[in-house]
Amino acid sequence: MIISKKNRREICKYLFHEGVLYAKKDYNLAKHPKLDVPNLEVIKLMQSFKSKEYVRETFSWQYYYWYLTNDGIEHLRSFLNLPSEVVPNTLKKSSKPPSRPFGSGPPGDRPRGPPRYEGDRPRFGDRDGYRGGPRGAPGDFGGDKGGAPADFQPSFRGSRPGFGRGGGGAFGAGGSSME
Repeated sequence: MIISKKNRREICKYLFHEGVLYAKKDYNLAKHPKLDVPNLEVIKLMQSFKSKEYVRETFSWQYYYWYLTNDGIEHLRSFLNLPSEVVPNTLKKSSKPPSRPFGSGPPGDRPRGPPRYEGDRPRFGDRDGYRGGPRGAPGDFGGDKGGAPADFQPSFRGSRPGFGRGGGGAFGAGGSSME
């Protein structure tokens, strides 16, 4: 596909500056959301870069994501005539504000965690009834379970015999409907 030099340069400049590029898989989209270039040209140029191993591609949820490789950085540096000191944003260290050592600062600045008790009652007091029962063995979920009466005989026969689990006939489950 023929891509104008202006559009190619704009795509490459953005890719080098950010280090990553994304595009929706919509070939008819008039222009890319971040660039003033048709979306199709972005996708096709990145497919070309992928074949030359200048970018690494990931596709998820109808979006392409391209990550610049070291070879791609070198290629774009020469294409855009940039000095070697200029690097993509993905390779720059983020300048975090200096953090203070753990435990320093005013004591009322930030609580260490939720208090166990608030006043004279435990926190989450409205849920104590669900949690407070005696603990049984693993697998025993506590509480008095009402069982079925001793003479209860469950019946799984419905209007359609042989339908559902253990329906019979096939695979030796009883009955002989496969004769």
